[in-house]
Amino acid sequence: MERLDGGSAVPAHLRGGIVALGNFDGYHLGHQAVVGRAIERARAEGRPALVGTFDPHPKRYFQPQSDWFRLTTMDQRATFLAEAGVDALIVIPFDAELAALGAREFAAERLTDRIRAAGVVTGGDFTFGKGRSGNVSTLATLGAELGFVAETVPPVMAGGWVVSSSRIREHLRAAQPREAAALLTRPFRIAGIVEKGAQLGRTLSYPTANMRLANYLRPAYGIYAVRGRLADGRVLDGVANLGIRPSFDPPEELLESFFFNFSEDLYGQAIEIELIDYIRPEAKFDDLATLKAQMDRDAAHAREMLAEV
Repeated sequence: MERLDGGSAVPAHLRGGIVALGNFDGYHLGHQAVVGRAIERARAEGRPALVGTFDPHPKRYFQPQSDWFRLTTMDQRATFLAEAGVDALIVIPFDAELAALGAREFAAERLTDRIRAAGVVTGGDFTFGKGRSGNVSTLATLGAELGFVAETVPPVMAGGWVVSSSRIREHLRAAQPREAAALLTRPFRIAGIVEKGAQLGRTLSYPTANMRLANYLRPAYGIYAVRGRLADGRVLDGVANLGIRPSFDPPEELLESFFFNFSEDLYGQAIEIELIDYIRPEAKFDDLATLKAQMDRDAAHAREMLAEV
């Protein structure tokens, strides 16, 4: 799959494609339905299957001080889209120029002039143009004028609720990683570089791979049963503390993962941690012996949880 800068015209061999358009943060069941429909149309018509998304997320552009809310990095989304069969990911810079475009200008300049889109597929809640002046009805009207066929995919329902990134965030903040995974179709993953820490875990026989949470949503702090995905494809079971480590001073926000039956050096390596299940909230312990005993119980609990998955 090719990854393109949406600020420029797409190459000739990708023009005339069917474009799935949206933020697609999380690439959950609803997003998969939109992208899947674009791929289906593209294959039926012999056209490229494209995905157009925005970076930064419009919310981050308009509310730069908002809490972190990302469910996926752009690299993670690119991986999921490539696996789905998308031919190219067009990353459209969300900047002052884009924010100032009216609905018709956006459709004409970005979809027609730069992409030469033959079709555009969105979810029903898609809005575009300055002040969100355009919606799916506007897009259909503009498509008829500009030469592309717009299509809206109905929402995907699960458990009586519309599947959405907001719903997934609610589950993660409520310490419900399994419920989030059901909507994502995979566990929530945090990608990052393993850093060298204070090595306190080694003194307790629990050496950990420490990572920053960067721009990701902050799930509920606590202890999790996890799986680690290494760059070489290996998958490791483990237990992790996600939070500020209240038993140590000064408090520091980290994701600290201990992998069972593993002793290799991971410093400087890029890995992904999947939050499989929630064990308990963070707690402060009076001494290291009490903390070690609790860590032993957490590890045993994590092993049981992971054996059931």
